Amino acid sequence: MQQTQMTVEIRTSTGKGISRKLRAAGRIPGVVYGRGMEPVAVSIEPKALAAAVAGEGGMNNLITLQCNGDLNQAVVIVADLQRDPLKGTAEHVDLHRVNMSEKVRVNVPILLKGTAAGVKEGGLLDVDTHTLHVECLPGQIPEHIEVDVTNLKIGQTLHVQDLVLPAGVKCLGNATNPIVGVLGKAKEEAAAE
Repeated sequence: MQQTQMTVEIRTSTGKGISRKLRAAGRIPGVVYGRGMEPVAVSIEPKALAAAVAGEGGMNNLITLQCNGDLNQAVVIVADLQRDPLKGTAEHVDLHRVNMSEKVRVNVPILLKGTAAGVKEGGLLDVDTHTLHVECLPGQIPEHIEVDVTNLKIGQTLHVQDLVLPAGVKCLGNATNPIVGVLGKAKEEAAAE
């Protein structure tokens, strides 16, 4: 898992008006919270946040905060990132302070590998799940869960229980939920009607 550093400024004023002023000044308002601590209001430079969540791990990247005060060197992950619906710019960020010895729950993307044998025979790959909800220590958060579909034939489906997860990672979803399958030609034609 990628670990980056991000500079934040602790702010004493909160509220909608203050948040609007911060955005107008080119900053992103945010809050840092975690078990056993009072929430702390912060402001972040947009480029610093973009760099911290860049890469395959995205919002699951571990971020070490650089600031004055008690949060200096605190490790966080992005719990929520609110964006402007039209511009796509970040409007507010929630940072969850993590303890490296306590498990966290995060969503991890699924990465399909290979070309299914059933697709080569004329079938259609049907992806049911794009992310998995997992529990693990912060240092064990995988960037993605790789699923090899090479041997998947028409009519076959891979389920959560079929996945090989990295050591220390536990899936919290239903073990019988489908991940990916290959539909046959008859099912494709019926689905098209």
